[in-house]
Amino acid sequence: MSVVTERVLPRAAWHTADVVEVRRETPTAARIVLDVAGWPGNLPGQHLDVRLTAPDGYTATRSYSIASAGDGARVVLAVARVPDGEVSPFLIDELRAGDRLEVHGPLGAYFVWRAPADGGAGRPVQLIAGGSGVVPLYAIAQAHLDAADATPFRLLYSVRTPDDVFFAQELDAAAHGPVPFVADYVYTRRAPAGDEAPVGRLTRERLAAATFGPEDEPLVYVCGATAFVEQVATWLVDRGHDPRAIRTERYGGT
Repeated sequence: MSVVTERVLPRAAWHTADVVEVRRETPTAARIVLDVAGWPGNLPGQHLDVRLTAPDGYTATRSYSIASAGDGARVVLAVARVPDGEVSPFLIDELRAGDRLEVHGPLGAYFVWRAPADGGAGRPVQLIAGGSGVVPLYAIAQAHLDAADATPFRLLYSVRTPDDVFFAQELDAAAHGPVPFVADYVYTRRAPAGDEAPVGRLTRERLAAATFGPEDEPLVYVCGATAFVEQVATWLVDRGHDPRAIRTERYGGT
């Protein structure tokens, strides 16, 4: 899939999406591949709205980050189950290939990344994810790889266990690929066998050890639950990062 590099944002609209594939991403999440008629392409980091309509006319709309980027009609989502949710359990448990959804997008202009237009190395990029907040950051990392971009990239991913890692194979391939990309993981419940790093929540010290320093002047993207994002942003600013270079996005919805 080619990477959208132009400066003009694709125009958002309602579209009909045909479900191409639904498969388990983690024990509590699903990867959903859509073919969206009239989709204008999207930038890495954007999101869309999914609208479900019940037979009685009741509707529910939720926002989901897009795990893909570029031109063309193919769109990938990765949806985590929200306990007692209205929409995510249906998408994970009931949705099948051949079904249709209504989607509105692409949405968002702030939490996006574009490869440098001149093909050279741009400002370093630091990605920091908590749980399913990795979805838009994966789209950014994959766009970086697809563009054969020379910009230094790092990902710090806080996640419960190795089984809960989204896009595990793709991130591993990127870390061993031809572009500068380093992935570090903080496991909060259980680490892989042989991993000697401490298990537990991300700390200020581990954040500092596994991210670009303020002297590198990185552009930072942070996505996750509200408390996670706010804590990380505070630590970054305390460390000396320019607040204007920190882009944050909180996930939610059901």
